[in-house]
Amino acid sequence: MCNQCDYVNLIEHSGLGQTPNRLRVLEIIGNSPHPISAQEIIAALNQSRDVNRVTVYRILDLLVGNKLVERISAGDRSFRYGLAPNANHQPHSHFYCVECGEMECLRPEHISLDTEPLERSSFPGLIERVEVRIDGICEDCRRQ
Repeated sequence: MCNQCDYVNLIEHSGLGQTPNRLRVLEIIGNSPHPISAQEIIAALNQSRDVNRVTVYRILDLLVGNKLVERISAGDRSFRYGLAPNANHQPHSHFYCVECGEMECLRPEHISLDTEPLERSSFPGLIERVEVRIDGICEDCRRQ
């Protein structure tokens, strides 16, 4: 959840035009305490206005393509969405519960991945993003 992000400013600086639906999708993602699915985004949008499912997927593709949002793979072969790293959000790993399907953000210091040795080696590529997901059973599911 982000109380520090100016979503209007993020969209404007990305080069995307600001529309009410784009802004609302970014707010829903940014205000969520954990990465959320497209279905959860659609449900949240439909509480205040009726938005076409295809429109939401197009907006998500735009936000991911403009590096405002990250598409995070989940253990159930679906995706979750969270804010991309920015001045207020460091890159971090995620924990996926294989029982209930919830995904939560791990603090950046919990798992650090140093790509510098790889970049200094003869590796010919340019690393743009690293995704680390840990799968297991969350505390709530373990108690049940």
